[in-house]
Amino acid sequence: MTTQIYRRFDPWRTSPVQEKARKQIMDSHYFSVDRVTFESSDSQTFDRSIVSEKHGDTIAVLAITDDGRIPLVEQYRLPTHRWTLELPAGHPLNDKEAPIDVATRRLREEAGYKAASFNQFARFINTPSFSTQHTTLFYAEGLTPVQPASLAPETPHQNVRLFTVDEAYDMVIAGTILDAKTTIAILRAKIGLSDLH
Repeated sequence: MTTQIYRRFDPWRTSPVQEKARKQIMDSHYFSVDRVTFESSDSQTFDRSIVSEKHGDTIAVLAITDDGRIPLVEQYRLPTHRWTLELPAGHPLNDKEAPIDVATRRLREEAGYKAASFNQFARFINTPSFSTQHTTLFYAEGLTPVQPASLAPETPHQNVRLFTVDEAYDMVIAGTILDAKTTIAILRAKIGLSDLH
């Protein structure tokens, strides 16, 4: 067996399967779930459940205070039954809310800051094996404290903690921070913030 491949990687080359049928089996405010039947190139059929995100990308904000610290929000996450430290983040309320507006709103609501500037610096697919969800990351600076809003009922007491990039990086390496969007943003910040502007 050889590992040699004699073509360049092309993410848009022809699909090896064909979609034959699709039925929505669940619908919620942020996503829907479809049961999809596919046929493979050797004519075998198989079903998959696919989660489709509504209203566009999830948006997260890597904000940096004037003294070089990142606001991270303590949140209790029901599916994993654990507390997490995460960047302020959220979904558009509808199809008309632009990504920059989501970033502005979530930074204010979750972390209690408004920013003088926002710049998009990354976009990634969260779980391509079963979901269409993408996350867009913004970098924010020129922060001014404002009154935060309350989080969901599963997190009755909202706490925002401030960490330097090095402190946050150490928590990623130690496995204290496990949230993907936060991990990706902190690793990117550790490489350097100068080109995020």
